[in-house]
Amino acid sequence: MIAKVGTLLSGLFGFRPRHLQVGAVCLRRHKGERQVLLITSLGTGRYVIPKGWPMKGRSLGGAAAQEAWEEAGVRGHLRHETLGSYSYLKVQDGGLAIHCEVRVFALEVEALAERYPEAGRRKRVWMSPAEAAAQVAEPGLQEILRAL
Repeated sequence: MIAKVGTLLSGLFGFRPRHLQVGAVCLRRHKGERQVLLITSLGTGRYVIPKGWPMKGRSLGGAAAQEAWEEAGVRGHLRHETLGSYSYLKVQDGGLAIHCEVRVFALEVEALAERYPEAGRRKRVWMSPAEAAAQVAEPGLQEILRAL
């Protein structure tokens, strides 16, 4: 038994699992056209979707909806099935990069607040899914947005 465990573990040497995050693609209809809300990241100012870590006591989709509120001031109807997932390297304080997998949920926007936890720290912009795909850096997220 110990030999089997040792063999199994030797195959995992150097392996680091991906960290799980959740994200929300915030959607609306404007003048008959579907639009996606992008926000700027706090560190680089590039366009991203609201995302963060899973939260105790919330489903993955529920955590994505909470991130949409905190980062973008969005409230709406969450679709509990995922749109997909993508991965990226998250550079943490101190420069260490970790692999993250982001499970993405759709949130149909019903209200957009002016006052929310990260108001004033991020910019929000609505654009078509194709424009949004061209603005984000992550190829997997680009695919999800183009599929809308």
